[in-house]
Amino acid sequence: MDDAKEGDRDAVETAPLLFRAAVDALRTARLRPQIEIEPTRAPQRLAPFAYALEAAVVDGEEDLADGRLVLLHDPAGHDAWQGSFRLVTLVRAELEPEMAADPLLPDVCWSWLTGALQTRGLSYGEASGTVTRASSHYFGGMAERPAASQIEIRASWTPREGLGGVPDTASHLASWCDLLAQIAGLPPAAPGDASVVSLPQRRGPQSR
Repeated sequence: MDDAKEGDRDAVETAPLLFRAAVDALRTARLRPQIEIEPTRAPQRLAPFAYALEAAVVDGEEDLADGRLVLLHDPAGHDAWQGSFRLVTLVRAELEPEMAADPLLPDVCWSWLTGALQTRGLSYGEASGTVTRASSHYFGGMAERPAASQIEIRASWTPREGLGGVPDTASHLASWCDLLAQIAGLPPAAPGDASVVSLPQRRGPQSR
């Protein structure tokens, strides 16, 4: 573990009990096996306490989609969040040309996010974000490379706090992974198609 991750682990261990419980739930969530996940350095200025995960949907040697999920906690509460916890995410994937050309794609991608939360019956509020579609065309010495398109979802929402004041972060992580799988083009997971998160080391997201 590098110094940054060691520092993040120490920060969690000295954080308030509610935040530690929320992080422990993330660490023991059950996810589908095509998703590789590990802790990463959390942003330092968004909230008094933060914990971050990065993940990739992997098919053989290819990363089909990748993203980051950050859990924020402000014990004093936050007016914009309407709560003391906040989840912030970035998800991105390469697109087939036909899909990239669909004018409804941004709306569809946003519905994938909200739908993933609703399918698992999760209570949340104050959802906001952006869906960005980008295309790259290559010229000169790179002209032989085919044009490429990418979709990127940046979003945040407030997970409603459950018993004891702790949100069900494990289920929110599972719904986020459902979004990752959907944007990667995987079929819905079959019942029981999950494995306990061990947070293994993995290679970084593919170059974009």
